Amino acid sequence: MYPEEIVIPMKEELTENGFTELLTSAEVNAQLAKDGTTLVMINSVCGCSAGTARPGVLLAVSNATQKPTFLTTSFAGFDVEAVKALRQHLMPYPPSSPAIALFKNGQLVHFIERHQIEGRPAQMIAQNLIGAFEQHCN
Repeated sequence: MYPEEIVIPMKEELTENGFTELLTSAEVNAQLAKDGTTLVMINSVCGCSAGTARPGVLLAVSNATQKPTFLTTSFAGFDVEAVKALRQHLMPYPPSSPAIALFKNGQLVHFIERHQIEGRPAQMIAQNLIGAFEQHCN
């Protein structure tokens, strides 16, 4: 597990912008049982998370006309129980962090894996998400 002093500032980048943390499997399951759309940012300590994933998610949320009902996040390697539960809902995709998932009424409708984040600018990730929001968040 990563040290708290490293993780907290990375968590705050999202929580200070309206994201709710999912810390337990019960919270994950309760969230995904809700009607509406839930965006889940599986946060990470890696450079692509800091450089493009978190900025891309924040750009998408701030610039989209259609937005998810709920903005949530869990941290891989820190919120272990919650991320394990999330990964059950992301099957058949293999574990990936960072990763960005959009659920509608509990069903996965859009997923961006790490290999789709690495090497791509935040603006490209934001455009990908805005397209998914327009399709699923109405």
